[in-house]
Amino acid sequence: MKAAAHPLMPEMRLVSVRDLAWLTGSLLIVILPHAMRAPWWLTLLTLCLFGWRFYYALNRAPLPSRWLVLGVAAVAMLGVWMEYHTLFGRQPGVLLLMLFSGLKLLETRTHRDAAAAAFLGYFLIVTNFLYTQSIPTALAMGAALFSITATLVGFSAPSRAARANLRTASLLLAHAAPAALALFLLFPRVQGPLWGLPQDAYAAMTGLADTMTPGYISKLALSDAIAFRAEFLGDSPPQPQRYWRGPVMWDFDGRSWSVGALLPSDEAPPSGGRVTYRYDVVLEPHNHNWLFALETAASVPPEARYSVDGQLLSRLPVRARVRYEVTSTIGVVVRPDERPILLRRALRLPPRSNPKATALAMEWRAAAARDDQLLVRAITFLREGRYLYTLEPPLLGSDSVDEFLFSTKAGFCEHFASAFVFLMRAAGVPARVVTGYQGGDLNPFDRIITVRQSDAHAWAEVYLNGRGWVRVDPTAAAAPNRIDSGLARAVPESEQPLMLRAELEWLRDFRYQWEALAHKWNVWVLGYNPERQRELMSFVGMRDADWRSLTATLFTALGLMTLVLLAWSLRRLARPDPVQRSWRAFCAKLAAQGVARAPTEGPRDYAARAARALPNARRAILQIAALYIGLRYGPHASVRRAKQLRRLVRELRLT
Repeated sequence: MKAAAHPLMPEMRLVSVRDLAWLTGSLLIVILPHAMRAPWWLTLLTLCLFGWRFYYALNRAPLPSRWLVLGVAAVAMLGVWMEYHTLFGRQPGVLLLMLFSGLKLLETRTHRDAAAAAFLGYFLIVTNFLYTQSIPTALAMGAALFSITATLVGFSAPSRAARANLRTASLLLAHAAPAALALFLLFPRVQGPLWGLPQDAYAAMTGLADTMTPGYISKLALSDAIAFRAEFLGDSPPQPQRYWRGPVMWDFDGRSWSVGALLPSDEAPPSGGRVTYRYDVVLEPHNHNWLFALETAASVPPEARYSVDGQLLSRLPVRARVRYEVTSTIGVVVRPDERPILLRRALRLPPRSNPKATALAMEWRAAAARDDQLLVRAITFLREGRYLYTLEPPLLGSDSVDEFLFSTKAGFCEHFASAFVFLMRAAGVPARVVTGYQGGDLNPFDRIITVRQSDAHAWAEVYLNGRGWVRVDPTAAAAPNRIDSGLARAVPESEQPLMLRAELEWLRDFRYQWEALAHKWNVWVLGYNPERQRELMSFVGMRDADWRSLTATLFTALGLMTLVLLAWSLRRLARPDPVQRSWRAFCAKLAAQGVARAPTEGPRDYAARAARALPNARRAILQIAALYIGLRYGPHASVRRAKQLRRLVRELRLT
């Protein structure tokens, strides 16, 4: 015959309103970041499931049938499939887990069901790091971890006060912290991000693209997102020299510029230059192969290559934060003669495109004896043409260069660069568009330059015989403040991004401090890669540490921690309970007066017998026994009452 389940087993203990409140609050902390990314209807449905379960708890009504729960799940899954056209991948998969947390809560009846929902919350904590590993995310998920742990402790001790459960959860997590630190430092690292994801994880990354259409960079300039940070060894270059080279555009279809085929260079980066800078770059992921460096890069980082048009290219798309060291030279450098095939490519124009600009360029060509004279004519034309530099340029049609030069006369850097390169090519001078970033914000707290998407920029390069490729920035002709002082001084205040406005200087100071902290977090925590692990191991004496030695060291450290924790726990268990110690002292005093406690005698019976035997101390004996019974078996034990028991036993006088 099957034995009946014990009434204190988790599958028999019903969830109370307090348990439900703790569990719901913990799950809300976990799903809040996901809810901000989810479709509004799915967030609303999940919150309704949480509220529905509370309605049943407060009204003591029976929970919905399993078929109703399955029906809600099926409808929600159909909605997710219609939203994303799949049930797999990062976003739909995580959102389904968020929904399932509400469904599991809806069918939770016992502590066993509640524990399953809590463990689902642990798993949802991990999924938040699939989107971002920032400091706020780590703090929020740390709070969620603490809350869920305290909730599970409460399931095991439902009669304890909430403060005691929080204290126990803190102790458990404190015990786990050294092991977590050892795992972080010693677990063999692998190349690439820890949170590797399928291709859909990179779809929403912002940054420069391999094409440039009028208006693209002006939209990108409204973003305050960080593109990369650069820490210089020594002085940093002044603002006008901060040209961070990125994709180079060769091909033009009459409206848009594109990179085209990327050709690796067989030669070393050019040398020479007036000033040399050495610096480290921490590049944010952008899902492309290019790395950014000051013009002109004089070294190539490991796992990168140098292209014929001066780009630094990673061998794999940058899908995780990357740190690399590079050296750049500023000024005149020694450049090899360009290949004829590339010069012909730098002269290509679509037929019958932008006839007005073509006619103007041919006129300049007829009047100029040398190519450098053409440059002067083009720059003077843009400088004296009263062009407006704006973040809100008008839309352009198929002949975008003609419309910009002769009609709208308003544009952003891509308009100026595109028009200038077109004019040069139409005049017979090889030219190309270079995109990247110009400027950067020097943080006064850590002296690191932060380059944002708002610093995105486009300029031109022309090829001159005897000099090679020469940078020309047409934007400087119409808006010199953009190059000298940054975007904030070049556009009207109404168009400036919020953080660039003068009245928010106090907010910028706070951001500087926060970004200095975030940079350290990125470098020392998120950037803890195999190279940094080897550096740390070498520092502590483990040279040439491979995965075998790291694994052995890790298990040795975890074993030592386990032994220390076990010894501490055994010592704590061997130490008498202060309440029990006071009771033993009480019994010893009574035994000295001839009233010894029998092994089978309970505290209430023993106190009654001792009170009859020692009538002079009757009141004190009964008070001590009642206090001990309340502390030992009652629901309201406290440190204050334990101290009171010890004091009463110490003050007890039997003679």
